[in-house]
Amino acid sequence: MGEVRPMPGFGDLFTDLRGEDRTLRVSYHPDRGAVVLSLWSGPRCRGSFRLAEADVERFLALLTAMRDDADRRTGGTAPAVDAPTDPAVARTGEITGTTRRVALPTLPAPRVA
Repeated sequence: MGEVRPMPGFGDLFTDLRGEDRTLRVSYHPDRGAVVLSLWSGPRCRGSFRLAEADVERFLALLTAMRDDADRRTGGTAPAVDAPTDPAVARTGEITGTTRRVALPTLPAPRVA
C-alpha cells in the first residue's frame, strides 16, 4: 500500500454489513483528480481504488439506478438526489444468483504500459 493519509475534507466512512470492523472510506482528492475508495479492516488499509474524476458521473448513474431499483422492489422512497440519468446505464433481465443487474457501457481495452 502507498502512504496512508488522513481523511480529506470531502469524504465519508461506511460500515460493512458483515461487521468485524470492516469499513469503506470514500475520499475526494482534487489535487490528484481522483476519488479514492479504500477497504479497511480496523486500522489497516487492505486495498484501494482510484476512480478518475471523469468517471464519477457514470458511477453516480449506476448507484442511482441501483437505488431506484431497490425503491421499486421494496416500495420505499429514497431522498431525491440531483444525479444525472446516464443513457449508457441500461437495464438487463434477471441474472441467476442476483436480484437485478445494471449493464455497464462497453469500455475500450485497457492500455498496458
